[in-house]
Amino acid sequence: MTTTPPPSRRAGLRFGTRPAGRPSEPRPAELQSRSRPAGLRKRWLVAGAVAVLVALVAGVSLGPVSLPPGSVAAELLNLIPGVHLDSGLSEREAAIVTELRLPRVVLGLLVGGLLALAGGCYQGVFRNPLADPYLLGVAAGAGLAVTAVIALGGAGREGSISGLPLTIPLAAFAGSLLAVTMTYVLGGAGGRSRSPAMLILAGVAVSAFLSAGQTYLLQRHADSIQPVYSWLLGRLATAGWHDVLLVLPYAALTTVVVLLHRRELDVLAVGDDEARSLGLHPQRTRYLLIAAASLGTAAAVSATGLIGFVGIIVPHTVRLLAGSSYRVILPLSLLFGGAFLALTDVVARTAAAPAEVPIGVVTALLGGPFFVLVLRTARRVLT
Repeated sequence: MTTTPPPSRRAGLRFGTRPAGRPSEPRPAELQSRSRPAGLRKRWLVAGAVAVLVALVAGVSLGPVSLPPGSVAAELLNLIPGVHLDSGLSEREAAIVTELRLPRVVLGLLVGGLLALAGGCYQGVFRNPLADPYLLGVAAGAGLAVTAVIALGGAGREGSISGLPLTIPLAAFAGSLLAVTMTYVLGGAGGRSRSPAMLILAGVAVSAFLSAGQTYLLQRHADSIQPVYSWLLGRLATAGWHDVLLVLPYAALTTVVVLLHRRELDVLAVGDDEARSLGLHPQRTRYLLIAAASLGTAAAVSATGLIGFVGIIVPHTVRLLAGSSYRVILPLSLLFGGAFLALTDVVARTAAAPAEVPIGVVTALLGGPFFVLVLRTARRVLT
């Protein structure tokens, strides 16, 4: 004896409806849209460009001699071929804008952008949110090399590192690259593959070894402590466009390589096996990005010393506010990192004028509370 289902059930079967209490399964298109990371939105790109422009005008306008922002903007526009505006600045004030402050602000934009870009790249390569540009021993290698030049060569013995000889940035650059090379070699010692975890451990070991050498030199040459620590705390003081021209080629190369491979970082986030199944060579991509980020970090360190916190705070802020895809994080980190460091330099120049506060101290003082504020804001939004 057969029984027929109730009319309501038969109607449900006829029209394809599901019984009550069973949630509908998402369609494949819905699953794909949920799993696909959000792309770079124009409004965030515009916001980053505006931040750079604001930092540029503020950095050139503010200082021991304050200048009207409108006049400064007109003087900057006059640098464009074919533009001739009356800025109202005297010849001396125009020289302050174009020969003293503008090179310093441009250097801050380059270095801040490089450090933030390298920090975001390292976080993606090592899949570690605590990774920063100095992870593989760049800071320790540069510090040891500069300490050796100052202590053994007599550079900066007068207690100031203003007007440093060319050997200082060259030594910092060479020491940074040497430290990264040592980390790479040590990470593959014993016949093991250079996995991200092995490279991180090798970076910790190399940093400890080089830092011990730096401490030994400082102990033996106590008269060099002040100039060495002045360099270690970071500086953006320039005597013209020389430092900008030194950093610019490495900044361009690092930016092009990292941004061209930002999609691969999203693929590496799912794991090496999945990345290989999608046609990506994980190790080759990882080494290329590490080399590019390390080269840019070494160039930044050689020009300005060790400026911490930028490579962590800026990528994390972008990730929390704009999205978790590296297609978003890396370009915005480049823009907001440059703006952040240029504005931080304004605080360093004006907080204790006519003296200057080390910019590394200011980045830590400003970056820490700001990072906590961003975390609290993001938690309220998510809950």
